[in-house]
Amino acid sequence: MITICVMCAGILVGKFFFSERFKKGNELLQTICTALLIFAMGVTLGQKEDLLDNLLSLGLDSLLFFAIPTAASILIVIFLTRNFPGAGKGKKNVKNREDKAL
Repeated sequence: MITICVMCAGILVGKFFFSERFKKGNELLQTICTALLIFAMGVTLGQKEDLLDNLLSLGLDSLLFFAIPTAASILIVIFLTRNFPGAGKGKKNVKNREDKAL
């Protein structure tokens, strides 16, 4: 919950209080923080004595964390495109009418 609150605070600060001129510095700061986060995760994993024994389990967990959201996203898109086939075609129809007019 704290993570979501911090994220929302960051969005609000970025939207209302952060100048466009600080964009490059902010991107650099994000890259550095991401690298530190990955490093800290590696240190935490490296401290575990049974890491090699649990490596297969970690790999399977990672696969599931990737596969389940991906499959769910694909199924939701298929469901929405079958149940709402005309949604999003308004712009294409306008463009096709403009092409026919020429």
